[in-house]
Amino acid sequence: MTKPTAEELVGRRLHALRVNQGLSLKALADISKLNINTLSLIENGKISPSVSTLQQLSTALKTPITSFFEVSPVSKQIVFTRCTDRSQNQADNIQMASLGKNFVNNAVQPFEITLDAGSNIGDCPVVHTGNEFVYCLKGCVLYRVNGEDFTLETGDSLLFQAHLPHCWKNPGNEPAKLLLVIIPTDTREELGGRHFSSISNERIKEINMKIAVVSDDGQNLSQHFGRAPYYIVFSIQEGKITGKEIREKMGHNQFAAEHNHEHDHGQHHGLDDASHGKHATMAQAIADCEVLICGGMGMGAYESMRRLNIQPFVTDSTDPETAVKSYLEGKLVDHIEKLH
Repeated sequence: MTKPTAEELVGRRLHALRVNQGLSLKALADISKLNINTLSLIENGKISPSVSTLQQLSTALKTPITSFFEVSPVSKQIVFTRCTDRSQNQADNIQMASLGKNFVNNAVQPFEITLDAGSNIGDCPVVHTGNEFVYCLKGCVLYRVNGEDFTLETGDSLLFQAHLPHCWKNPGNEPAKLLLVIIPTDTREELGGRHFSSISNERIKEINMKIAVVSDDGQNLSQHFGRAPYYIVFSIQEGKITGKEIREKMGHNQFAAEHNHEHDHGQHHGLDDASHGKHATMAQAIADCEVLICGGMGMGAYESMRRLNIQPFVTDSTDPETAVKSYLEGKLVDHIEKLH
């Protein structure tokens, strides 16, 4: 395996820091006063940022400039965590303490979660791969899984498949504490199963962006990313739709000798460099977009969009405008269990 360059390592760190704070490229550009194209080139390891540029980024992200040069932690086969050494984060009246930091491949992700009275992760349910186990240590926690409510009190537990849409809240007047264990089936799954990386509604409303929706006819939301011939691109100003346009999109049928792998279910195809090149070509028409919404796509296309700094969403919605509004309201569920 080729050792990553210094530029690539800095780019990866910048991308991780930005995503962990729930910022889009456009939002970071606004905060740091840097050009969005410059940020994209840095994240992709194409250019080496100057010290002054890194200083602007460290100020915008409220992190030491040395954070851009930190080496990724080494995975461990055995993780012993003293109660005084837990890695802790806090956001929106929710405290998260990792009980298994740096375990190999993040194959098991245990957390101690403390929810202040009335706190929640919003009305937007999350989905992720694998299974999720919850054990209520103290107080009361309301878990909603696939539209069904489960009230957990001290000593109660809940186990479910994590591709079912779910969210939580503390309906009581006292803090609640729970043990959360996530066991993903995809090693690329975000740490914490997307529970702790959603963008708040207020932050979304503060930024302007363009959102692309895949379409077969320029009107409806397509179920097949690879075959669809159009993008519907929505312009967003201050969190509201201000316009839309139809753009032509390249599809698999335009690549000679390329079979339609959108139907090759049962394997994570399209993850090689050649496939990424094709996906990148398909995405050229939406290089100015930050979000891509479609009804179905392969794992390879999904990962390619993320590499291109375009956030993909797989939705069960059929109406483009409804899907876009759901995203802006923080209610669009990314059904990654539908990836093939």
